[in-house]
Amino acid sequence: MAFSELLEQAGGAGLFQALLLLTFILPCFMVSFHMLLENFSAAVPGHRCWTQLLDNGSAVPANMTPEALLTISIPLDLNWEPHQCRRFRQPQWQLLDPNATASSWSEADTEPCVDGWVYDHSTFTSTIVTKWDLVCGSQGLKPLSQSIFMSGILVGSFIWGLLSHRLGRKPMLSWSCLQMAVAGIGTTFAPTLLVYCGLRFVTAFGIAGIFLSALVLMVEWTTTSRRAVTLTVLACSFSAGQAALGGVAFALRDWQTLQLAVSVPFFVIFLISWWLPESARWLIIKHKPDKALQELRKVARINGHKESKNLTIEVLMSSMEEEVASAKEPQSGLDLFCVPVLRRRSCPALVTRMTADGLMQVVGRLGSMIGPLILMSRQAIPLLPPLVYGVISIASSLVVLFFLPETRGLPLPDTVQDLESQKSTAAQGNQQEAVTVESTWF
Repeated sequence: MAFSELLEQAGGAGLFQALLLLTFILPCFMVSFHMLLENFSAAVPGHRCWTQLLDNGSAVPANMTPEALLTISIPLDLNWEPHQCRRFRQPQWQLLDPNATASSWSEADTEPCVDGWVYDHSTFTSTIVTKWDLVCGSQGLKPLSQSIFMSGILVGSFIWGLLSHRLGRKPMLSWSCLQMAVAGIGTTFAPTLLVYCGLRFVTAFGIAGIFLSALVLMVEWTTTSRRAVTLTVLACSFSAGQAALGGVAFALRDWQTLQLAVSVPFFVIFLISWWLPESARWLIIKHKPDKALQELRKVARINGHKESKNLTIEVLMSSMEEEVASAKEPQSGLDLFCVPVLRRRSCPALVTRMTADGLMQVVGRLGSMIGPLILMSRQAIPLLPPLVYGVISIASSLVVLFFLPETRGLPLPDTVQDLESQKSTAAQGNQQEAVTVESTWF
């Protein structure tokens, strides 16, 4: 909380924070493209086996329609549609007989698509499915790439947090943007599925770095009262990117072109990131007060705050004395149980948390049961499903807003000392309230 006071002396929330927010909107908007990209780049188009009669022009008999050739070359599946993974070993001419029965079809000898597949390019000109034939026996490889992508985000979430704490937020943000740009463009030219999956992992690894570094920088350069608004705007920009991806994919039907379109902009974001200042709070904790002072004065100048001359290294170090001392102490996850104030907050909450989690699981199961019924109702009232989902989401948000007031308006503590001071302040307030009640009674 001491740094928040320093930030107020540098102008609080002003032009700099607005520019910083606008800068971070772009990467949050673009990152969402990669999260849902494989809904389009890995789409499975209609397909069937390659056959000699259908796909070799010189072998097509005269006066034979494409429908007739399809009938004698491709068997029907259980839905009476041309089979996507089987073909007849030999043309079944008897099926052209109008009196042919279903037994004539099932008795025909079939085989897998040993010569490859023919794909429907009316919706997508190409996808990774058509490039590496991820259908039929290989269809299990398609979700593998998305699983590897999500594992990259998981691993990156652990690594980037440590790196940004040791090396700084700004360098990690710049490196993450460069990594995403290079890996994303490299994915376009991947020669094999294995290389593609590896590059998608590297891309996802960079996404985690962008998220963590950008959000931490935004929070550390924003006053406490404006943090909720700024983070909400960034979350909305992420959602807007997800919505915009459909339009981009509609315009770019080739997966390689689409991959390039969502990757090249990160080179621009990489260049923009060099304009961003490093977190002054991190600089102070890492014993670089002179650089922190430069950044704070730069921010004050952009915000038009003329009192930045009062900011000196002595003021910085005295204001951040507790945080600097706290950073020197060894820290681990065991502090949750070793520090009394954290233990009192965490351990009793475990029972309540598990009860709430059980209730959430029950409600989730009810939702999974009712969900299909709600979707069925759109046949009678098309607007009913989105209306129900929207009302439930808004209602739950209002419940949290009005019935969880304990933390509303409270500053986020930065150190254990902040937690203990909050506790002592609350105790003094309760004691004063009790004295007031007693005096009123008498």
